[in-house]
Amino acid sequence: MEASIRQRLLAVNNEFYERFGGSFSGTRFGPQPGWDRIIHYFPKRGSVLDLGCGNGRLALFLDDHVEKVRYVGLERSGTLLEIAREKTRDLRHVTTEFFEMDLSAAKWRRASGYFDVVTALAVLHHMPGFQSRAAFVYAAGQCMNPKGFLILSNWRFMHSPRMQRKLVPWQAIGLSEDDVEESDYLLDWKKDGCGYRYVHQLDEAEVEALAANAGLEVVMQFVADGREGDLSLYSVLKRV
Repeated sequence: MEASIRQRLLAVNNEFYERFGGSFSGTRFGPQPGWDRIIHYFPKRGSVLDLGCGNGRLALFLDDHVEKVRYVGLERSGTLLEIAREKTRDLRHVTTEFFEMDLSAAKWRRASGYFDVVTALAVLHHMPGFQSRAAFVYAAGQCMNPKGFLILSNWRFMHSPRMQRKLVPWQAIGLSEDDVEESDYLLDWKKDGCGYRYVHQLDEAEVEALAANAGLEVVMQFVADGREGDLSLYSVLKRV
């Protein structure tokens, strides 16, 4: 993918989350069903790095399952970070730190440290271009301690007729299908205004390729979430 196209798609998503961060957060509350299957990978006492932490709801979920965890959330959207800080102010078992960080850039990788668990939930599918996704997974893996886990979740929107109705042509943002890669899509948003999001649909094979490129291996993959019960693909990775 050409650098100019990648930057255009990133700009579309950045504009969306700044403009509709509050509305988006209102649709993302409570734990996802799939989290009940990944919780045992989290330590009762330890550290968690949440890449693309959004409104901080993972920290809220962890507070009900851990004893003492240091949680670091990185998020580009200042709107979502304000919501996250407010929501997690009174947690009992999780100490939170939030930082505004562009995860499409390299800067975040230099200050992340080592964590027992690194998560990127509903994040990787917003990274335009396979090489960008590969670089992200590699960097996320470098943030784990040697026995840590990297947990991903990615949207399976093309498996849902309901979600397919949100698809819009690339011409809506001045692009064409020739500009993007296979399994790249543009979705609309109609709550409190009209907006667009770039989303790439990953499958199990692509996750396995990204893991291998990063020197990681897949521990397990499963689908969960949404009305249909299969709207997200979860992948748990560890170092080879």
